[in-house]
Amino acid sequence: MDADRLLEDYTPGDFFFGTSRRAILGSGSQQVFTGADVVSLSEIVPEALAGSPESLAVGVLPFDTAGVPGHIIIPETVRVAGPARPRERKFIGAPSAVRAVPDPVRHVEAVGRAVKILRDGGLRKVVLARALDLEFDFDVPGQAILHNLATDKAGAYTYAAGLPNGRSLIGATPELLLSRVGGQVISHPHAGSMPRSADPVTDRENADILANSRKDHVEHAILTEAIVETLRPFCRRLDVPRSPSLVSTPTMWHLGTVVKGELADRDVTALRLAAALHPTPAICGSPTEAARQLVGELEPFDRGYYAGAVGWMTPDGDGEWAVSIRCAEVAPRALRLYAGGGIVPASDPKAELDETSAKFQTLLRAMGLDL
Repeated sequence: MDADRLLEDYTPGDFFFGTSRRAILGSGSQQVFTGADVVSLSEIVPEALAGSPESLAVGVLPFDTAGVPGHIIIPETVRVAGPARPRERKFIGAPSAVRAVPDPVRHVEAVGRAVKILRDGGLRKVVLARALDLEFDFDVPGQAILHNLATDKAGAYTYAAGLPNGRSLIGATPELLLSRVGGQVISHPHAGSMPRSADPVTDRENADILANSRKDHVEHAILTEAIVETLRPFCRRLDVPRSPSLVSTPTMWHLGTVVKGELADRDVTALRLAAALHPTPAICGSPTEAARQLVGELEPFDRGYYAGAVGWMTPDGDGEWAVSIRCAEVAPRALRLYAGGGIVPASDPKAELDETSAKFQTLLRAMGLDL
């Protein structure tokens, strides 16, 4: 089957998940599962899948289930193909209005407050995000945005998922929360970032700065430690590199560590592991609950399914779940784009604002915009 055809056949409400290995398109719904208790969802869904051996469970987990529920679907139809490789971009059109939430000055102030709280003790890291609200005089072409993200190779995981409110979450993330194949599990956490540059010399300098940044290595170590400690009870063996590696997307450099493990119990599914790991310090902070409370105090919006997880699972428990960043929530004539950054005691508020601006470029490029 032609994977590019799957992209063309995508319509709002469908589930799409594309990687360098495969593309998945799920349409319609046999069963829908929503709930605030993600661990309970991870127990209910496999039971339902047992009666649909040829299907998958697909869906999204929110950043905070106290605000919105996890949303998992068993589609009516599932089509799987090799990787999508579209070559031509689609025209989308310009927005009629753009509004930053909060405005840049307020975001810098919020980061400054977070840095002071971190330096006073009690928290090691918090992740603060901001949004861009775009309004259009025409229906937003979600399929074209998804197509352009795949054309740009904007992230290791290109995705779209229908949401309970009738909107869609569309994005391209570099970060793997968890994959499970048989007894083998992999997580590829990312923390620490620098923007890419069209100038090769500047681009290499940014990569070198990130590779040697003590601040970014501290931020990354907090994340990797949390991933390892969460996976340890589920695994008989874990393989953790001593230091992170540079990972690149068209818009960003990141520090990433590939954590590999061997499950102690093969009945533990990919969704159950994702529920245990989420939210990681990459998108929330550490300690988790204190960081999540601070996010709620400093961010002037509900994240919804931004900084959640998106993925799929087979009846035997295999699957992939990616961190839902570099994304937009798509309404009929509006988009809300999200971008965040990890704050540690050594963070500079202006640099953190610049980082979120660079991360917005994943979606803005896909839309042909330069804002």
